[in-house]
Amino acid sequence: METPKNRKIYKKKRFTIPLVVLGLLVVLRFYLPTFVKNQINNTLADIPGYYGEVKDVDIALYRGAYVIDGMYLNKLKAKTEVPFLNFPKSDISIEWGSLFKGKIVSEIVMHNPEIIYVVEDQNATDADVSVDDWTKALTEIVPMDVNKFIIHKGKIAYVELGTDPNIDLHFNDVELTATNLRNVVEKNRTLPSPIHATGVSIGGGKMTLDGRINLVKQIPDMDVSFALEKANVKALNDFTNHYAGIDFESGNFELFSEIAIADGHLKGYMKPLLENSKLIGKNDKFLEVLWEGLVGFFKFILKNQSTNTIATKIPLEGDLNNVEGSVWPTVINIFSNAWIKAFKGKIDDEIEFKDAFVDENKK
Repeated sequence: METPKNRKIYKKKRFTIPLVVLGLLVVLRFYLPTFVKNQINNTLADIPGYYGEVKDVDIALYRGAYVIDGMYLNKLKAKTEVPFLNFPKSDISIEWGSLFKGKIVSEIVMHNPEIIYVVEDQNATDADVSVDDWTKALTEIVPMDVNKFIIHKGKIAYVELGTDPNIDLHFNDVELTATNLRNVVEKNRTLPSPIHATGVSIGGGKMTLDGRINLVKQIPDMDVSFALEKANVKALNDFTNHYAGIDFESGNFELFSEIAIADGHLKGYMKPLLENSKLIGKNDKFLEVLWEGLVGFFKFILKNQSTNTIATKIPLEGDLNNVEGSVWPTVINIFSNAWIKAFKGKIDDEIEFKDAFVDENKK
C-alpha cells in the first residue's frame, strides 16, 4: 500500500533524475569543444615532420556540426613562418539530405582557406616526411566520410623567396564545389562526383575548372578541364625574368588543359598561349634588350600572324609516378600553330575519361 511518505520520495526522484541528466548534458556541452580541440591538436602533433594547431572549436549540437577556427599546418624545418595550410574557419556538419537516403556522411564548408607552397620551406629536409602523413591526419579530424566539399574565397599560391624579386604565382577568390564524393546518389556511375571551381589568377585572369571525379579509390579517377583566360602577362615577369631572362611589356597569357585519369593512368594535354605579347621594356639594360630581342625574333617566326598568338600543345600521358610531356609533338605543334593553323583559344573538348583506359593486352 502506497503511503504519503513513499509518494513524496517518488515525486522527489521523478524531478531529481531529469535534473541530474540535464546537468550532465550541460557540463558535457561546455567541455565538448575543449575535448574536440585537444583531440585535433594531438592529431596534428603526431604528424611526422609537421607542426600545427587549432585555436578554437565551436559545437552546434542542434545541426550536428562543429566549427574549427584558426587551424594551420607547416613543416618543422620551414625557413619561414608562412603556414603551408591555413584554414581560418572550417564548418563540418552532417549532410541531412544524404541522411534521408540512408547514408551518414558529412559536409565541409571552408572559408578563406589558403594553400601556400613556399619552395624554401618544402625543400627543407625532414626524415620520414610523407604527403600521406598530413592528408590522412586531416581526414581523421572529420569523424564521417565527406560527401560535399565547398570552398569560399580560397587562395592557392606558389612562392619562391630566394629570387630577387620574389616569385609569387597565385589564384585568389577560389570558389569550389564538389558533391556526391561518397557516391550517395548514384552508385553505378563511373565518375559520380561533379566538381566546379572558379578563381582569379595573378594578372587578373579568369580561372575555371569543371569535371567529374571518383574519390572512392586509392588513386582517384577523374575527367576534368581547366581554363585560364586573359591574364596580363606582365604579372609573370618576375617568373619569366628569373628562369628565361625575359620580361613582357604587354600581352595576355592563357592556358587550357584537359586531363583524364583511370586506374592511375593519365592522359591529357596542356595548351599555353601568348596573345598580343610584346617584349623589351624601355628601362632594360643593353644585354637584356639584346636577349629579349633575340627571343622576340624567334617568337615572331613561331607565332600565328593572323591572330597574333604564339601557342603550343603539350601532350601528357603516363602513370602518376612518371608524367612527362612529349618533346617532339610539342615542337611540331609550335610550327603547326605558326604556319598551318591557329589554335583556338578554348578547351578542345577532345579528352574523355575512356581515353585514360589502358589495354591490359598491351601490358
